[in-house]
This record gives sequence, structure tokens and C-alpha cells, in this order.
Amino acid sequence: MRTLHAPLALTALVAALTLTACGGGSGSDNGKDTAGCRLAVEVGPGNAATSAGDTGNVPVTLTNRVDAPCTLDGFPGIELKDGDSAWSVAHAEGAKPAKVTLQKGEAATFTITYVRGDGGSLSTPVKNLEITVPGSDEAGSHPWSYGDVALKSREAPDASVGAIQIAGD
Repeated sequence: MRTLHAPLALTALVAALTLTACGGGSGSDNGKDTAGCRLAVEVGPGNAATSAGDTGNVPVTLTNRVDAPCTLDGFPGIELKDGDSAWSVAHAEGAKPAKVTLQKGEAATFTITYVRGDGGSLSTPVKNLEITVPGSDEAGSHPWSYGDVALKSREAPDASVGAIQIAGD
């Protein structure tokens, strides 16, 4: 008889990727904010930039996991970390945030666009991506597997984050 470990692994993955957030709420307490929203966060798969100077896109999906509607109003906060340093990712030029309300099981997405670095002084070997959704003060950390990210300057990555929109729009 063959035992399948996928359901347990999937459960552990979902638990690890769960991030508390909801518009209008403040910080979290024991995994729930004052509005009681809970979002599952899935990073990727993306179309990775394979060579220095190439542009890659990493989609992020947010799914409402509770019965109550959850409203996201604003841009997600994105920070790239290489272990010692962190860089905030700017909003995509011309992007305008929209108020998005998710019912249970509904999903919204946004995209992180970046330029692949060459490993030199204006590049960083990103190890983690931190995501803070609008309305939450807590960041969820996710591994970055898309290679080095180019830097526009020592303070700014060559990356941007788009507005949140209902999945499929």
C-alpha cells in the first residue's frame, strides 16, 4: 500500500504561507487582526529573468480564507532582503491602487517586476521577499528563488510592484 504525504505537506505549506491582513485593521494578535481576516499568500511561479539585464515577473496571489469579506485598499509593501540589507520596492510607474473586496475563497493578485542583477556591486543576491498587505503591520517572509536583483542605486532595487487586482482581471 502506498502512502501519500502530499496532503500533509500541502497543509504545512499553506500554514507557512498564511499571512494575516485586512483593510481597516491594525496589527495582528495571535494570527488575526481586529477585523478577523486571514489571507493565504502564494508567491510565483514567475517568469524568471535568466540573464543579467533581463526582466522577470513574479505574481503573488492573496486568497481570503475566512467567511467574512476582506477589503484591501492600497499597494502591498514589498521588501527584498539579502540577509544583511533590505530594499523597499517602489510602486509601478502609473499604477493606481484600487479598493479590492474578497469574499471567502476569492483571490486577488499583484506582480513584482525586477531586473536580474549581474552579481556585481550594483546587484544584490536576494534571499527573502517580505510582503505586507494593505491594512496590516505584519510582514510575511517568503524565499526568493529568482536570482540576483539589479540595483538602480545602493538604496533602490531595479524592481517595482503593481496594484492589487481581483484574480483574472
